[in-house]
Amino acid sequence: MKIEQTPSPNFNARKAGIDMLILHYTGMESGQAALERMQDAAAEVSAHYMVWEDGRISQLVDEACRAWHAGVGNWQGDTDLNSCSVGIEIVNGGHNVPLADGSLPPYPDAQIEAVINLCKDIVARHDIPPARVIGHSDIAPLRKEDPGEHFPWDALGSHGIGLWPDAPEGERPLDLIGRGLGRDDEGGPVSRLQELLGRIGYGLDESGKYGPQTEAAVLAFQRHWLPERLTGQADLETLRRMMAVIADVERTYG
Repeated sequence: MKIEQTPSPNFNARKAGIDMLILHYTGMESGQAALERMQDAAAEVSAHYMVWEDGRISQLVDEACRAWHAGVGNWQGDTDLNSCSVGIEIVNGGHNVPLADGSLPPYPDAQIEAVINLCKDIVARHDIPPARVIGHSDIAPLRKEDPGEHFPWDALGSHGIGLWPDAPEGERPLDLIGRGLGRDDEGGPVSRLQELLGRIGYGLDESGKYGPQTEAAVLAFQRHWLPERLTGQADLETLRRMMAVIADVERTYG
């Protein structure tokens, strides 16, 4: 795996060991524009790596250092995510630069192959648990959408990177029938939903009210694990998938 050195000045010292991998898309017109931004000291943003559409890999920050890619976020109770993570930017316009027909730009095969190889290497060297390989939208659901519902998390899962469980059949999660849970619902079932999202890693209050924060967390979950259902509503299929992910999280930590 060939990696080109393209240093960024935007880093500082870590305050924790590496146990997390966060994936992003660049969300800009081109990879060159993204690279120049991450090399601009005034921008105060960076990542450890950037993967181009043709599979080339650029390294901007040494893994021993704290790159500035995660921003304000929360995952499994951690909040200084830059300190404990390696960040990979993947060149893709995403929601910011869609195609002419409004659809999201695809991730080329060569790019995803390079992402998989890079992730496998990072995960192996740092012994990163599958439940700690996540997207930017997972750690900051109210403000981020990347790497997007078009990112092939299933392909990474088939190579042992992150979690991609099979959904259990025939279960009635949370003892619900009908539509499941949605905006403005409240009470015990919503508190239980919030507790389940917290068990996966999402940082949100267990308020018992299905407000914007809960809706954003559900939508982030769907982007990652159920991309065909981007509703922000916890319908029964979403809840079934959630229970399958939780089962894999618990197996990860024994």
